[in-house]
Amino acid sequence: MAEQTQEAPQVQEPAEKPVIYWGLGRRKTAVARVRLLRGTGKFIVNGTEAEEYFTDERYIQAVRSPLKELKLANRYDVLVNAKGGGIGGQSGAVLLGLARALVKAEPDSESKLRDLGMLTRDSRMKERKKYGKKSARASFQFSKR
Repeated sequence: MAEQTQEAPQVQEPAEKPVIYWGLGRRKTAVARVRLLRGTGKFIVNGTEAEEYFTDERYIQAVRSPLKELKLANRYDVLVNAKGGGIGGQSGAVLLGLARALVKAEPDSESKLRDLGMLTRDSRMKERKKYGKKSARASFQFSKR
């Protein structure tokens, strides 16, 4: 009987993993986790195109502004998971997260983004309601008698 030799299965080396740059943005109660990777300029927010997700033109321009200012619009794909808050808060969170991811991808762009105010977190939050008050500051009507 002829001796059978078993060949070890050939393992293919995986293709080079794409480099992913992360950025976290917050605004009011909204949080956006932004992934930035080399690509063709796709901008996807929660599984839909940015133009469909952010229906107002000012929000679309705001989230695309870091790429536009650095002239990198067609060089990176942007994938965003946004939750909490409303559309306005989420657009502010996406802007900050994208700017932070771009600083990791293009370190020399930090000074330009900082000068434009895109790396500064907008810390304004809704003030909490206090006990004995109707809302954060408004009181019930005072009656002297």
